Amino acid sequence: MVSGASEYGVDIAVEEGAVDDLLQVSPSDVDAPPALTFSRNVFVPLTTACRYTCTYCTYFDPPGQAELLSLEEVREICRRGADAGCTEALFTFGDDPDDRYTEIHAQLEAWGHDSIHTYLREACEVALEEGLLPHANPGDQTREQMAVVADVNASMGVMLETTAEVGAHAGPRRKVPGQRLRTLENAGELDVAFTTGILVGIGEDWRDRAESLLAIRELHERYDHIQEVIVQPVVENERWSGGSPDLATMRQVTAMARAALPEEISVQVPPNLAPAKDLIDCGVDDLGGVSPVTDDHINPEYTWPALRELEEIAASAGVPLGERLPVYERFLPAELRTDGFDGVLADGADGDREWISAAIRAALEADDAAGGRYRSVLRDGETAASH
Repeated sequence: MVSGASEYGVDIAVEEGAVDDLLQVSPSDVDAPPALTFSRNVFVPLTTACRYTCTYCTYFDPPGQAELLSLEEVREICRRGADAGCTEALFTFGDDPDDRYTEIHAQLEAWGHDSIHTYLREACEVALEEGLLPHANPGDQTREQMAVVADVNASMGVMLETTAEVGAHAGPRRKVPGQRLRTLENAGELDVAFTTGILVGIGEDWRDRAESLLAIRELHERYDHIQEVIVQPVVENERWSGGSPDLATMRQVTAMARAALPEEISVQVPPNLAPAKDLIDCGVDDLGGVSPVTDDHINPEYTWPALRELEEIAASAGVPLGERLPVYERFLPAELRTDGFDGVLADGADGDREWISAAIRAALEADDAAGGRYRSVLRDGETAASH
């Protein structure tokens, strides 16, 4: 049983033999990808409040200092993103920020909301109005909380980070792996295309890394909902001086991710945090969301690369680079997929599972500038993949 999982009602048992096998994987055991993808986004930090105080995280501000973006501010960020050709609005905030931040709770109440999730829903609706597809990362969520916002998101996500109990999560409000796994399970039960990932270098060991990847795989095998797994190194910042994983570590753990996960799941590394050029041959096929407009508010000291830098990464690997939407094409119904799509179709995409809601479908089909931009990204991605 994965650490902490049973406490949250998640039945995940990772076999020791599977862990042993995965630990033997090296970069030479996996193939380089035929193409690289990325998503053009804007980063919308709805609030910097968080119930956790992880020792490596610079995102959260303490009570009394955290603020909440107004819907007017959200609209302006999204409008600038749409004008710059973006397709994705990446919404982030800390876990249950209205739980211990009285100012945030009071502000939400003044704006007519009894929780951050109903406010997130309204913010996502603003993004759709401005021509961006929402992709929300609101931390741990109950099934009820996720259901509030799922239908106004093209996809959602949360980093698993690790299944291990690590000191970096220490404190009176400790982040619990089982709760993260429950969030991943909730997404599967609600038919939400989902992004997750592991954080490398926060005190976990090699067996923990293998176990984390295999736990993600097991949940995906049940629900077929994971679209990408991020392999992210912890980086030095004003709150973390514990060092970052070296290149050899990143190459091996990235290869392990590629070997552990089925082909339909993309392996992603963030190019502003990881040595992407040196990891492509380890099975990386996606460079994540990159913004021409906003900073990486979770890692503000590490700027997003420009598009030309992504092109250089792809050129160094000898593969084409294509833009994608925040929801992968395999989750789209037949009438929205490109003619040349030959990937692994998500379970029930043409049948009894509604991976995209009526609201997202309407946005993709709309006869306006945003709808045209979305469909253009799909067509251009198809062209890049065929080269």
